[in-house]
Amino acid sequence: MTFARYAHLKNLSEKPWWIAALISWGIALFEYFLQVPANRIGHTEMNLGQLKILQEVIALGVFVPFAVLYMNEKLSWNYLWAGLCLLGAVYFIFKG
Repeated sequence: MTFARYAHLKNLSEKPWWIAALISWGIALFEYFLQVPANRIGHTEMNLGQLKILQEVIALGVFVPFAVLYMNEKLSWNYLWAGLCLLGAVYFIFKG
């Protein structure tokens, strides 16, 4: 979803917003075809809160390299602090 949500800022900035939206929706649709079965499989082992926290951790793990390497954003301490907060969330949501 990271690419669908943010790549248009770099690649389609000269195009009208609705073209960027249609392309992004097309990419997101493909990603949803993967996400829905993954959530169904995951829900057999985890509860909804655990699935959501896991999704956020994966999203941040994908977003940081995307932001730094693809979008040429500066790496800041805020990424580390956000990651540590998510590790705390993982601990509490998976704690028995």
